[in-house]
Amino acid sequence: MKICHLTSVHSHTDTRIFLKECRSLKKAGYEVHFVVPGVQDTIIDGVQIHGLRKEKGSRLKRMTKTVNQVLKIGLEIDADVYHFHDPELIPVGLKLKKQGKKVIYDVHEDVPKQIMTKNWLPKNLRKVISKTFEQYENRAVKKFDKIITATPYIRDRFLKLGCAVQDVNNYPLLEELKIEDGKWAEKENVVCYVGGISVTRGINEMTMALTYTENISLLLAGKFTYNTEKEAVKSLDGWSKVKELGFLNREQVKDIYRKSKAGMVVLHPTLNYVDALPVKMFEYMAAGIPVIASNFPLWKSIIEENDSGVCVDPLKPKEIGHAINFLMENPKEAERMGKNGRIAVETKFNWESESQKLIDVYENLLQN
Repeated sequence: MKICHLTSVHSHTDTRIFLKECRSLKKAGYEVHFVVPGVQDTIIDGVQIHGLRKEKGSRLKRMTKTVNQVLKIGLEIDADVYHFHDPELIPVGLKLKKQGKKVIYDVHEDVPKQIMTKNWLPKNLRKVISKTFEQYENRAVKKFDKIITATPYIRDRFLKLGCAVQDVNNYPLLEELKIEDGKWAEKENVVCYVGGISVTRGINEMTMALTYTENISLLLAGKFTYNTEKEAVKSLDGWSKVKELGFLNREQVKDIYRKSKAGMVVLHPTLNYVDALPVKMFEYMAAGIPVIASNFPLWKSIIEENDSGVCVDPLKPKEIGHAINFLMENPKEAERMGKNGRIAVETKFNWESESQKLIDVYENLLQN
């Protein structure tokens, strides 16, 4: 059976789409195609990559020209099942349904809530845009053959609409980030953050927290969402202790985890984050390092039930700084928490168990 994944936003090496979903389906015996911008046609790990030009400039160009190219190439592939990953591709999914194709919508985020946090949208229009999109999405999803969601919270939203939905959580690959045992003494006096960087993801608080520590640095890996926020954070006192590394590949990310004594995920309590399952939190656990996490009820239950880190008020830099100091001053406790996190990933929070859900979705879809 021929499967085609579609994106107009993500990269051809995207962790969820390519490394996890496409490769798992290929391993299960399917013929897998991936339509994606910004890359040449190629074959990686048996997955056939169909590249299209990445439009430069406005979001409007991407949401028109790129989306039209995704549909054109997708139809040329003539797959049995189409699996799309961006809300702006909903019209593409609907057109594919009219062609008699089976279509899966993979919902990575609670988009109506996410819209409420978009700085590039005028604040007085966000609520209207969010509500309008939610109504549109709610009508469209009922026409698709399956909805796959990245968290149980998003799954429950679509269950209420009567959709055929399955959560496939974005947990880490078991072997990708595993660090050798017995190497704790070789770690450096650093903590890390890996992912998108913005004010709502806690960059200011992480930076200011460093002023409450001594001889400790923050390894900062990822891209800033907004240049204005990047320039503003550089004026904070703690920035001299930040080592800005930019975007890193997966092997470089593993090296960051190997050096670090803790991983930070102190996102602000926004609508979009409180009920999310941040990939970075589980990656830190997979790498065997303790987590310093926002004290949201869902996150706190995961961290405390698995004794794998410390939860803090993400809006209080002093509290974050004290958590860093605690883990630095108690290396045996930090190492123990890190090992607990790794055990939790091996037994519960891993892609290998989630991938079976994905394969079951396809098997049931194609049998029907």
